This record gives sequence, structure tokens and C-alpha cells, in this order.
Amino acid sequence: MSVIDEKDQTQITKAVIYCRVSSKRQLKEGHGLDSQETRCREHAKRLGYDILEVFPDRAVSGGKLHRPSFNRLLAFVEQQDTAVAVIIDDISRFSRDIESHWALRRALKSVGGKLESPSVQFGEDAHSILIENLLASVSQHQRQHNGEQTRNRMRARASNGYWCFPPPPGYQFNKLPTHGKVLVPKDPMARIIRTALSGFAVGHFETQSEVKRYLESEPKFPKNKRGEVRYEEVIRLLTRPIYAGYIDIPNWGIRMLKGRHEGLISYDQYSAIQKRIADGARAPARKDISEDFPLRGFVTCGDCEKPLTSCWSKSKSGKKHPYYMCFNKGCDSYRKSIRRDEVEGAFEKLLHAVEPAPRMRDLACAMLKKAWRQHEARATSSHNAAKRELTQIDEQIHELVDRILKTTSDTVLRAFEQKIESLEDQKRILAEKLARAPKPKRSFDEMFEHAMAFLASPWKLWASDRIEDKRTVLKLTFAERLAYCRDQGFRTPQISMPFKMLGGNHSAMCEMAETKGFEPSRRFLAYSLSRGAPSTTRPRLR
Repeated sequence: MSVIDEKDQTQITKAVIYCRVSSKRQLKEGHGLDSQETRCREHAKRLGYDILEVFPDRAVSGGKLHRPSFNRLLAFVEQQDTAVAVIIDDISRFSRDIESHWALRRALKSVGGKLESPSVQFGEDAHSILIENLLASVSQHQRQHNGEQTRNRMRARASNGYWCFPPPPGYQFNKLPTHGKVLVPKDPMARIIRTALSGFAVGHFETQSEVKRYLESEPKFPKNKRGEVRYEEVIRLLTRPIYAGYIDIPNWGIRMLKGRHEGLISYDQYSAIQKRIADGARAPARKDISEDFPLRGFVTCGDCEKPLTSCWSKSKSGKKHPYYMCFNKGCDSYRKSIRRDEVEGAFEKLLHAVEPAPRMRDLACAMLKKAWRQHEARATSSHNAAKRELTQIDEQIHELVDRILKTTSDTVLRAFEQKIESLEDQKRILAEKLARAPKPKRSFDEMFEHAMAFLASPWKLWASDRIEDKRTVLKLTFAERLAYCRDQGFRTPQISMPFKMLGGNHSAMCEMAETKGFEPSRRFLAYSLSRGAPSTTRPRLR
């Protein structure tokens, strides 16, 4: 004898209520659960049932089989000694899929539950089962039809350039009178993501790992329980065209459509990001590069030219001391520690040495202003050239389309399609350039204020507490890694081109070699083959 047969030997006096809504919007804007519960309680009162518990499923689709509250309902009914009536408001609240409907019915029957509703009479005879099947099929049809209508409306809205999914990080929806809901940037997330994307596009962040470290350093950016940002989230940010102002939904046939929202970066920057990702895999993040040892990986051993490592060493008293050292076996400096204060103190002096003189800074500023004015003149010319190029690309696309209509070869067809896709990509870049005004939005002083401040005093940025700022100083100031000797300090550095052109105080560290003692300094005349050249024997040092 089954569980339901055993429990049916007594008259049903107990009942539980099951109600369900399929979306969060119904929870916020309506009273669906309350109204369902009210109708179910009226039915129980009319039949004299004692309500034991209410099991509401919130924001659960009617097509799902596994439901949190319904699973708890099954466990609760199974614990009862007598059969229990499970009251639902309507069959559509129970399930909107015919297969799930009967699976739930069998599960309910197996634990001693009897389904009841003020709207439907459930029975075991053929007529009642037919009616139940018809109602379940109608509910399934309504769910599928509603889904199709929703997708069609979303596809039509996306085709018009509107994002119709939940807003991505850095955006929020604003309701405008003529457009409806439109994505707009939301700070501080928009600022953080814009910095990460533009920094990776121009090489400020060389690897995806550096982007990851930057995002983890921002308190407002969401992280997991361990305070980390997953690599999958980093690559998702770097590859989403929505941040460039475009909508790309391949399943709906929408490819790189210009959106109605404002992009955080330009399409040119987005293309640069995709190219950098496609060039090859990036190195994983090094966890040993931290605020404690900002020079690690950039300073090399003066004896073997291998990067210095770093560590904390504990003394007998239990106090920890920071050191840089070389772990290259065979090196004369192997495992010979150098105090961190000594290395970083010498590095700060090096930064002060590369600071250019005020006269050179003023001269560089004047040269940049002149170049700025020349750039403004070229911008107008480039704007007109972009218009002509855009017209030529349109003509090429039309010509390729005509060829596609005439070709019968699949190989040639695919080649034409790839060429058209490449031309469309060029069109997007040109269209974005044309959308920008030929003249800059800001003045020279506003654009170069921070750059000139950095060139004037790079050590001020080094004094920042953020490891990203310190690594930026290393990349922008020096062209190569710095070699450090334990006895002599830093060797002559190879500084970057801007500081080399400005001629900072680092030139004082270099000395000209004496001309005496080398080859004679006077220039010899041309001699014929019959006449011997004068001797070039090294003269005695004076």
C-alpha cells in the first residue's frame, strides 16, 4: 500500500498553501502572493481545513521542476500522519509546463498530498485528467507565447540601439521621455572601468594581471570573499563592446550596432584591446609584487644582471626586516642581502637626478604648444580625409556585395564576407572619428597639466601609497631595468626619451673620457698609395 493510500484512510482536515510568482517585478509592483494566499485561505475555510503552513516560491519560473519552497513543502507533507490538502490558487500557479506539471503531481502524491484549487476540480477519472491536461497545455502555451513576445520586443529594441538586458557594471538605466530606459555611466564604477580599459589599450597596464591588480586596489570595485577579482571577470570587461558604445548580440543577428548609450572608451581603444589580447597570452599575476617591495622585478643584480628578489627576515628579537637579495646560484652576490632602505633610498636620489632643469621644462612646454597648434591644423585636414575614405569604403562594400550575388563558389563567398566584415570595422572606426569634433575639447594647459607635472617631479608620484603609481613611474621614467651593485649602488640608468630630451641632472653622473691617450685627435688628410700614412702609435701619457 502506498503512502497516499495509507493516509487517505482518514478524512482530510489539514492543508498547506502553495503560491508562486515568476519574476522579481511581480514581487515589487504587485501583490500576487498575497492575493493567491487570500483565495486559498477562503477555500480552506469553506471546506473546514486547518492551515498548517504557507510555502511561497518567489521569482521562480513555472517551467522549472526544482523549486526551493515546493521541495520544503514535500518534506513537510511527508512528515504528517494524515493526508494533507495542498491548495493552489490556479493551475498556472502550480506549473506552466505539462511535463513539469505531472512530475510535480506524482511527487506530491508520493508523500501523501492531495492537490486542490478553488478554480479547478482535480480528479482521477478520464474526464478530469483530460481537463487538467488541457489547462496545463494552455498554461504552457501562455508561458511560451509570452516568452516569444518578450524576445521579439527585446530584439526590436536592441535593433534600434537600446540595451535591453540588466545593466553591465559601470552603467545604470535612466528613463528618458522619448527613449525610455537608456544606459548611462554610473560613477565610481564607470570611472574605474574606464581607467582599466583605456590603460590596457595604451599599454599603461601591460598585462591582464596588472588590470586585475588595479581593480583589486579600488575599494568600490566588487570582489569575492577573498578580496580578489577573478580573471574571467577581467577578460569579460576587456572584451565587451558595450563599453565602446556598441551592441553585439550574435544570437539575434545583431553585430556591432552603434548603441544609443555613451561608451566609456572609444571604438579605436576597444580595437586596440582586442588586438593586444589576440597577440598572445599574458603572464599571470605575481603575488610577490606588492607595496612592501615596489622595485622587485625592476632592479637587477649588478654582478649577474638577474632581477633581485625580496623578503622579510626575522631577527633574534623577533622583529622583521625587509631586504633585497640575489638568488642566482654562481653569482658573487648570491644570498647576500641588501637593506631595502638602502636600495630605495638610492633610487629616490636617482629620481631626483633625472628631474629636468626649469629652463628645459619651459623650453619643452613652448615646443609642445607649437606642436599643439600644428596638430589642430592637421586635425581639420584629417577630418576631411576621413570623410573621403568613408565614402570609398562604402563604394568598396557595394562592389563586393554585387560580386557576392554573382559568385557560386563557397570559398570565394567566405573571402568576400571576411573582406566586408573588415571594411565594416574600418567604417566604425572612421565614423567614430568623424563624430568627434576636429578641434580638441580642452585647452593645451588642461590636457598637458598632469604630464608636465610628472615630467617636472616624477618623485612626487613615487611618493604615492599605491603600487600602481610606483610601477607607472618605473615604466615612464626608465627605458630599461636598473642594475644595482652592492658596493657602488645604481649604475648609470637608461632613462626614457622624454627625460633624455629634457636633459635632467642625471647627466652630471656621466663623465667625458679624456681625449689624451687615445688615437690622435687631429684629422688626417687623404694620402695616396705611394705615400705612407703617419704613425698612429699611442703617445706617452703626460
